[in-house]
Amino acid sequence: MNSAVEAALPIIHLLGSGGFYGAERMLLDHCLATAGRHQVLFLGAPAPLVARFRAAGVQCHDCPDLSTLLRSLHRQRAQRPLLNAHNFKGLVFGWLAALLWRLPLVITQHGFTPRSRKQRLYTWLSLQLCRTRVVDRVVCVAESIAVLHRQAQVRADKLHVIPNGLPAALAALPSSPGEYPWLAGFVGRLSQEKGPDLFLDALIPLCRQHPTLNAVMLGDGPEREALQARIDAAGLAGRIHLPGYQHDMQPWWAKLNALVISSRTEGTPMILLEAMQAGVPVVAFAVGGIGDVIVEGHNGLLAPALDSPALARQLTCLLEQPQRAGQLRDNARHTQRERYDLAALAGRWGQLYLNTARGPRP
Repeated sequence: MNSAVEAALPIIHLLGSGGFYGAERMLLDHCLATAGRHQVLFLGAPAPLVARFRAAGVQCHDCPDLSTLLRSLHRQRAQRPLLNAHNFKGLVFGWLAALLWRLPLVITQHGFTPRSRKQRLYTWLSLQLCRTRVVDRVVCVAESIAVLHRQAQVRADKLHVIPNGLPAALAALPSSPGEYPWLAGFVGRLSQEKGPDLFLDALIPLCRQHPTLNAVMLGDGPEREALQARIDAAGLAGRIHLPGYQHDMQPWWAKLNALVISSRTEGTPMILLEAMQAGVPVVAFAVGGIGDVIVEGHNGLLAPALDSPALARQLTCLLEQPQRAGQLRDNARHTQRERYDLAALAGRWGQLYLNTARGPRP
């Protein structure tokens, strides 16, 4: 590999976003760690998100509509940038731009949430576009996502699985339980696909059974009011808290005794990897790419998808067996360092970009 060529390769990422969540965290880390001249064109994004990327040193602009995006890419087309489109809106806009100017196009598939008719249509259309010759490579963050593409007959030579990864850990913060004797946490958008209602299905009965157990739901979203109403009705407002969206998770990792992932659908969640790196044991539904990362009973605890009573039973194991929690924590840290290290994964991305820019389309 010619490192000078790789470093000079212009790469334009396309992403529609409503805030700094898993895909945005992955993309920011990716731009900072992977060789190439990265630029992010947001297809509609809140100003604080754009500012966050700029503050980290990533060149970015907001292109709220297709015409603005096409004008921006038209000005840069002579450089023959490689496009990396993220999620559905990025894919559609990127596909049109790549078709117009015959630019190389990589699709990063972070996951699907096909729960409504509209979302199912988006999933189907995304898979069909990935079959076309306009798309050079499809990178899935989990094997479960790649399976959907194989079932849709996306060519095998286009498909790659590169999971998410994390940069080297910051210095660990000392444990500081404070007012929480034992604390279980939910971290994510308070929306249906993340399953905050399923988290409460597990935690409300557990809190009644275990007086020392408390919980926090870190995030914001459309279900917040309904969730708070459920907590209030259960008489647990003093023990299950909704502190809102957190810009910095580091202080919370020092307080949490367990991370609970109750999502209905997932790719390879960044929050899972962050908990493993921070030494917080994970209890999760075995959905999406979570089962690729967690080996039941070795580096985390799994429950069948949507089975909140089973999730509660697994959390009880951590409550009652602190020695086991320590073993899970140590094994999880080892797994994250060995398999989900950003520097190693960035090398794979750099090679994929270079091959895509240089080579003929599959």
